[in-house]
Amino acid sequence: MTRKILIVDDDQKTRILLKAYLEKNQYEVSLSHNGESFLAEFNRCADELSLVILDVMLPDTDGFALCKIVRQRSNMPIIMLTASSDETDRIVGLELGADDYIAKPYSPRELLARIKAIFRRAGVEATLPPRRYNFVGFTLDAVERKVTSPAGELVTLTGLDFQLLKYFVEHPGDILDRSVLCEETRGRDVGPLDRSLDVQISRLRLRLNDDGKLPAIIKTVRGAGYVFSADVTVSQA
Repeated sequence: MTRKILIVDDDQKTRILLKAYLEKNQYEVSLSHNGESFLAEFNRCADELSLVILDVMLPDTDGFALCKIVRQRSNMPIIMLTASSDETDRIVGLELGADDYIAKPYSPRELLARIKAIFRRAGVEATLPPRRYNFVGFTLDAVERKVTSPAGELVTLTGLDFQLLKYFVEHPGDILDRSVLCEETRGRDVGPLDRSLDVQISRLRLRLNDDGKLPAIIKTVRGAGYVFSADVTVSQA
């Protein structure tokens, strides 16, 4: 999977140079020229980003403010760029959550080496399972074990219902047969005459406002099982 990097720098020549160099090294790169455009792009594609690179000096804000916003929303790596040789800038950036700091002037080759080093260090963390699963406006938080509706309200679920929904969002698009679902949620299989799973799925559809006659989220695949048809996006934060 290609890693996507968002860079904000007010120097057009620098932006173009970095984009060309990093794309040549198999990274996908998006560019911003100031804080406003950076935040717009970050809000649009935060779940797709692997790393952000922030210039400290920007015409409408500074990299420190952007670093703080990014860190409040995500654990993705942050590299900061500065033309200042003042150690204070570096310390402030690191305290706000930056992962690395590069002083200008620097070579694209050095930046690439820093990026690769960060991804190597983050390799273990990258294998952690997602914390939040988002689908049709709902959010399932796997850590706090809660589900919120598109209106931001808490969805009341039993422990078994939550476990079933969590398994569904972990396997979107997969046809899951009854035995698998029962094993994952109950720790045991059920006989062909046991309708408890069907009752549970009907209850779950009700909680998700999924029409029982024409469900769009949890669909029945006749003779095969069930499939979670909604698009699911995930995040660690």
